[in-house]
This record gives sequence, structure tokens and C-alpha cells, in this order.
Amino acid sequence: MKKITYLLTGLFLFVAVNGVKAQASQECNIKYNLFKGDVNTGKYEEAKTNLDFLLTNCSKLSVNIYKFGAKAAEKTKDVALMKKLYEARLVNFPNKRPAKAHSDYATFLIKNKLATDAEVFSILKKAYDLSPKDMSVKNIFRYFKAVANENKDTNPQKVFDTYDDVMESVGEKLEDYNKKVSKLQVKDSLGTISDKEKRRLKNYSINSGALGQVEGGLDAMISKIATCERLIPIYTRDFEANKTDGVWLKRAVSRMYNKGCQTDPLFEKLANAYAKATQSADAYNFLAGVLAKNGDKSGANSMRKKAFDLETDPFKKARYKLIEAQNARGSRARSLAYQALKYNPNMGKAYLFIASLYQKSVNSCGSDEFEKRMVYVAALNKALKAKQVDPGCGAGRYIKSYRKNVPSKKLVFQKGLASGSSYKIGCWIGETVRIP
Repeated sequence: MKKITYLLTGLFLFVAVNGVKAQASQECNIKYNLFKGDVNTGKYEEAKTNLDFLLTNCSKLSVNIYKFGAKAAEKTKDVALMKKLYEARLVNFPNKRPAKAHSDYATFLIKNKLATDAEVFSILKKAYDLSPKDMSVKNIFRYFKAVANENKDTNPQKVFDTYDDVMESVGEKLEDYNKKVSKLQVKDSLGTISDKEKRRLKNYSINSGALGQVEGGLDAMISKIATCERLIPIYTRDFEANKTDGVWLKRAVSRMYNKGCQTDPLFEKLANAYAKATQSADAYNFLAGVLAKNGDKSGANSMRKKAFDLETDPFKKARYKLIEAQNARGSRARSLAYQALKYNPNMGKAYLFIASLYQKSVNSCGSDEFEKRMVYVAALNKALKAKQVDPGCGAGRYIKSYRKNVPSKKLVFQKGLASGSSYKIGCWIGETVRIP
């Protein structure tokens, strides 16, 4: 009899407890939906009542509590609430993009002037240490600028390492946007794109363009610090300790290449060590440059082919073709750039490279002012194409420069030609363009 009583009591408690839990869960869902509805309709103050209940009783229901809550806190400028949400989110959802949570909180503090530079940097460092690619575009730049200012004279290697990490993250984000933009542009051209996808295409293009500006800003900043005079002593000093470290060697040889330090014997030493340590396509591509510099044209071509054949990623194949193009001239350089575009049709930098080839040929491909300025039209067209397919490639400054140099209406009139008519540019360019 006692056993039956215990069983019945246990069953009653089980049902009661689970009933309470079900009721609580139901109430959490009701409060959550009311809260979300208030935020979505701009009733931010009203939303805070249900938000308080959710934070107290249903803190693990959904990470969206904290996302929508942050919006309500920002709109009402509730600093205490924002801090509470930030801290509670990291406790309850530690694995749900914590770097973005840190970055967003830093942005809120900056926007509302609620923290010192040191406090903001501390939060941005937490975000950076977790995942630089989840930081906002502006915060990536802020973080690097702070590191550069603090270490450029005392510890330039730290600046270089931070730059490499940040640029790799920026590159990943740009490549991701590039792929997304490419797919949606195909749909757009076929007329099968939905309104939702059109909004995505617009957002991806805007974000990609912003990242491209950050990339340019970071390059401008590092160019003042990473001079050959600084790099060579540092890499000479650290070579023995890192001669089998593929990551260190890749970064060292890449920076030496980008800064034009290839004439120093150290570059060849680094390239050989990089190839030996990794036997990668990237390393063989640098080694091809060394062979070409030493006059071994056949060896260089063979090494480039080895690198190209070894690579399976079409985006990387495109980069290798562009590097090869950059070491060629005239029509061959253009041909190689177009080959790069076969592997990545949205490679804006390939179009910009072709534009630069045209710009360099202005004087040799034009016999008078009009003809020379029409070469700028061809260059402008390529730069505009670059921006269209790859908003983050940094085409803006090229477009601005080329546009300044196209023929004026007066010059077109003096040549007895009409705006909008076709015009074929001579020389090796051989392209037909429209007269502006």
C-alpha cells in the first residue's frame, strides 16, 4: 500500500512539475512574441516590460531576446539595459557569435560616448581574439589603428602580425560577399531574382564596398610602417627561428613582395624556405618570381604551371593568373587577366589591372589629345565593370581618376564627332568604345 502511495505521490509531483514547466514555457513564448512585436513596430519603451520578464525567467529561450533587446536599448538610449543585455548574452549564449556581441557593444559605447579609448580597445581586443571576421567594418579598422599607433615604433612585428590576421579576415569576408554577389547577379540578369534576393544583393554590395574601403585604409596605414628598411632587418633577425614555419614564411615573403623588396637576397631566401616548408601552390608561385628575376624564364613558367595545376580552388587559380599577368606586358598581360576572369568572373582587380594597362598606354596609343583621352574612356569602362561585379575591389578612386581625363564635349565637337557614337581605339588595345 505504501509503495502505491509513493508511486502516486511521485507521479503527481512529476505531472505537477512538468505542468508548471509547460505553463512557464508557454508564458515565456507569449511574452517573447509580444516583446518581438513591440520592437518590430517601434514600441521600444513598451517592449522593455516584457524584456525584463524574459531576462528574469526565460534567459535561455532565444539569442534573439538579446538581439531585439539591444535594439530597444539603443533606441531608448538605455545604457544600463544595454550593459545588462551584453553581459547576459555572453553568459547564456557564449557560443553564439560572441565576437560580434563584443563588437556591437563597443559600437554602442563609441556612438554614445560612454567609454574611454582604452575601455573600447579592451572590448575590441576580446572580439579580435575570438574572430576578427565577425567584427564590424569600422571596428576592424579601429582595432588595427590602435595597435599600429601603440606598437609602430617599439614592436613593428606586432603591427605586421595584426595586419596579416585582419587582412586575412577581410579577405575571407570579401571573397564570401563576392561569391554571394556573383550568384545573385546571375539571377538578376535572368530575371529570376526575388525581391528578398534583390535586397540581399544590395546589402552584400554595400558591405563589400565598405570592406574594400577598409582594405585600402589598412594598406595605406601599413605602407608607412612596412618599409623595406624595416622589414629586411626584422626578417633577417627572425629567419632562423621561423624557417620551417609556413605561416610566418608566407607572411614574410608576401610582405616583401608587396613592398617591392624582391631585389634583396633575403626575398629569395624566404621564397625557397617557404616552398620547402609547405610545398604549396602559393609558395611555388613566389618561387616562379625568383626564377624569373634570375633570368630562368623557362624554369619560372614551369614553376607557375606547377603552382596552377596544384591549386583546386578557382578563386586562387584566378589570383595566380592575375599575378602572372602583373609580370607580363601589353596584350599578353591583358590575355592573362582575362584568363583569371574565367576562373572568377567577379574578380574586380583583374578588370582594374586591365584598366591600368590601358592608362599606361595613353601616350603610345594616341597621336593627339582626343585619341589619348579616348584611351581613358576604355580604362574607365573597365573600372566601372570592376565596381559592378566586385563592389569591394576599391574601384572608386580609379573611376574618379579616369573620368577626369575623358574627352570634354568641346573636344569631341572640335573633332567633328558626336557623343554616343562608336570609336575604335587603335594600338594593341583595339577596343571599340562610346564617345562620351
